[in-house]
Amino acid sequence: MYADLRIDQIIANPDQPRKFFDADAHRELTESIKENGLLQPVVVRAVEGEEVPHMIVAGERRWRACKAAGLTAIPVRILEGIDEEKAFVLSISENVNRADMTIMEEAGAYADLVALGWKPEAVAKTFGKTETHITWRLGLLTLRPEVAEWVNEGKIKPNLSWHIAQLTPANQMVVATRYMKGDFDSEADATNFAQGMRMAENQTSLVSTKEPTADEKEKRQKAKTKTTDKLGRVEEVVMPLLEELTKVKPEELADILGTDLGRYARQMDRLASQVTLARRVLRQANGIAQARQVAWENAVAEVKEEKVKEAKAQGEAKADDAQGQEADAQGEVKDEAKPVAKKVAPKPASPRAKTAGTAKRPASKAPTQKKAQPKEAAGVKPEVAAAQ
Repeated sequence: MYADLRIDQIIANPDQPRKFFDADAHRELTESIKENGLLQPVVVRAVEGEEVPHMIVAGERRWRACKAAGLTAIPVRILEGIDEEKAFVLSISENVNRADMTIMEEAGAYADLVALGWKPEAVAKTFGKTETHITWRLGLLTLRPEVAEWVNEGKIKPNLSWHIAQLTPANQMVVATRYMKGDFDSEADATNFAQGMRMAENQTSLVSTKEPTADEKEKRQKAKTKTTDKLGRVEEVVMPLLEELTKVKPEELADILGTDLGRYARQMDRLASQVTLARRVLRQANGIAQARQVAWENAVAEVKEEKVKEAKAQGEAKADDAQGQEADAQGEVKDEAKPVAKKVAPKPASPRAKTAGTAKRPASKAPTQKKAQPKEAAGVKPEVAAAQ
């Protein structure tokens, strides 16, 4: 159903998948509406129990521009009998193929559908995408906020951003910041570096790798010498030949080689194919080597930091022990410094007190002692008494 609604009877959808609206594009659309009016109606649906009776399903950017243009009423298409999920799907359908919908907005919209129980293959079928496209977009949701912002701004391309998203948060910043600084010759080099970082993350024994044996060192050296020799011959022999060949004019080659040119052209095609493959392999290897170096440096830095922490902890422990011993020593010194309480001896009584006390005390009678009888008389022999 089509109708004209007051613009204040329409509210934006808070779950709108698009969160970013380009300011320049908004101004251009506003000027166009001022000049020509709204050519495409805004799609809305009725909402019950809300202060504003209609919510936008599609066309929020047009609705915003109409408000900026000063319109009080706009043409709308009112959808009937659709729930929030269906309205959300329609909103994604309108925006998903627009150039101004950011990659992260697209990823967030797909994630919301997955949270509602949608399978990636169903999302892909609904919006005309491949399942791989949906999976890769969903993979971007693990990006750090800083990196996601660069992706939203178009400073990091989708393919590279997906490879960055596979890394730990710390390594995401390593790759992204190096790319933003221009450390790589191309996006492909940055992608190779990100892949190398991922491989390094999977090498959990990076720091504890055993020292190679003498035989292993010898094999590595031989392989290095052999590979270096081959690459050196490419530079010394093949490159000069190709440079010399390119200096010859085509008509001269036609005169010199005639119908044999077809065979040589096919050989050059095969050579070009091998050069492209070798170039890709070398760039991938270079990315892996750089990533391993960075991972090694980070691991060494972590080990050093751990040692510093251990040394600091040991130093603090020794300081605590020293403080404890010092406190104990100070306590002992204080104990020794305390005056010892002297026992107060009783004052000797004065002669007058003694005399007075003696005079007042009644004289006691000495007990009468019985006269000791001889032991023989008691019936005890002298030698027995001596033994006792």
